[in-house]
Amino acid sequence: MTTPKATRLHSLTEEYRALADRLRAGGGASRVAKMHAKGQLSPRERVARLLDPGTPWVEIGLLVAHDRYGGEAPAAGVITGLGVVSGREVVVVANDATVKAGSWWPETITKILRAQEIAMRQRIPIIYLVDSAGVNLPYQEGVFPGQYGAARIFYYNSLMRRYLHVPQVSAVMGSCIAGGAYLPALSDVIFMVEGTSFMGLGGPNLVKGATGQTVDGETLGGARTHTEISAVAHYRAPDDASCLDGIREYIGRLPRTRGVQHAVTEASPPAADAAALYDMLPADHRMSYDMRHILNGLLDAGRLDEFQPDVAREMLCGHARIEGRPVAVIANQRGVIKGRAGERPKFGGIVYPESAEKVAFFIETANREGLPILFVQDVSGFMVGAEAEHAGIIRAGAHFVEAMATTVVPKIVLTVNHASGAGYYAMAGQGFDPDFILSWPTGRMAVMEGESAIMAVHGAAIGKAQAEKRPLDDATQTAIDGMRADYEAQLDARYAAARGFVDAIVTPEETRDALAFLLRVTANFDGPHLGPFVLDGIRS
Repeated sequence: MTTPKATRLHSLTEEYRALADRLRAGGGASRVAKMHAKGQLSPRERVARLLDPGTPWVEIGLLVAHDRYGGEAPAAGVITGLGVVSGREVVVVANDATVKAGSWWPETITKILRAQEIAMRQRIPIIYLVDSAGVNLPYQEGVFPGQYGAARIFYYNSLMRRYLHVPQVSAVMGSCIAGGAYLPALSDVIFMVEGTSFMGLGGPNLVKGATGQTVDGETLGGARTHTEISAVAHYRAPDDASCLDGIREYIGRLPRTRGVQHAVTEASPPAADAAALYDMLPADHRMSYDMRHILNGLLDAGRLDEFQPDVAREMLCGHARIEGRPVAVIANQRGVIKGRAGERPKFGGIVYPESAEKVAFFIETANREGLPILFVQDVSGFMVGAEAEHAGIIRAGAHFVEAMATTVVPKIVLTVNHASGAGYYAMAGQGFDPDFILSWPTGRMAVMEGESAIMAVHGAAIGKAQAEKRPLDDATQTAIDGMRADYEAQLDARYAAARGFVDAIVTPEETRDALAFLLRVTANFDGPHLGPFVLDGIRS
């Protein structure tokens, strides 16, 4: 029987798994069957065939747009993630032709751009498995124009090709129509499949309407046309499997960058197994627990070599290893923290002036040591009140934020519970371009909790009603109930994942492996991990 203590994490994890399974099914078995009938692999079969067997796969943005468009855009019609091909860490972008023929929704663009930014920041190859009918025309206003519209994809293509020298490999495995054809055209090499590939600025129907010419798709833009006549494509394969094998061979020939040469030791198992992690979070997200117990299930031997363990104990800092890879860890401690003699206790999950200064110094130390930083978030914000203000909380908080924002080492975020207020920002929130953001199903991301927001907005009315010993009026009570429901919906990790605020939701069982692989990915580039990418060596 599940203990009450474990109920919240267990139940939310099961709900997430059910949703993830549904999203991975894409457009459903009938549409997969249609692809098989044409001799094609399904999108996820293509990805599986491309990746090295038994190697890690971290899917990015699986939940994006899952709660929009009446559920008709699972994964926003594109699979994006990190995996291993021919022993090399890569980014994969695969259109899902089972979802509206792989057409581009606004969120499809968001996912592709995020994948490209990962490839640029980590300097690892990116592979595009193209099978798309182009822009989803009813939603063109969110796809075509704007700084982060579809054009941004081709801008990133160009930067990777000309300046960053990030390998880009495209395989046209179905349709590639209109402006989308520039994505493979701006890649280093293009693969096509005989009989099923088409690439052209316009399809046969558009050509007939625009020019009066009648031409079949194969003659217009098929694999033989582009490998024998136009010379736009470089390799032709008889089927999907052969095409993917060709990509694997190509990736295997690419030179490897030196990257960061950390001393990687033999991995030690964690002090607690994954199943035990379910018992670490309390049933009520507001209740106390010991963050060290969570770290026991993530770190090699559960060991954290703590930095200033007796100072600002509401913040844990220290050196550790995950699967033998060194990492600096910063984590929020929950509960009531006893102070020194004569001091008031502190509330865990809150950043105080002393803890902000401690963490800022530790970040600067990790930066000098060249160590990636893992932020384990369960933060409710910065301390408020006269005492905190007089102690310089604003100045200390600014030092914390600046140190985090300007560090040049990789930053990985894991949200296990709260991610609220300015504390979320300081703990490497999305706006500060951490390399990766993961969340447990229990993650709660918002400016504040719903009850706090209710008091901020309706506190005067509540206080007046209490003073007069009367119930709230119907309008106020309705507004409060609506606000509470809205906040609970928006605080759900699935809501954040649907909007790309986190890269992926991971279960406790997946967490350690995912962190280890992401640390491996970030070691590919020894330059600064600042912003989505850094351009260097460009002459004016």
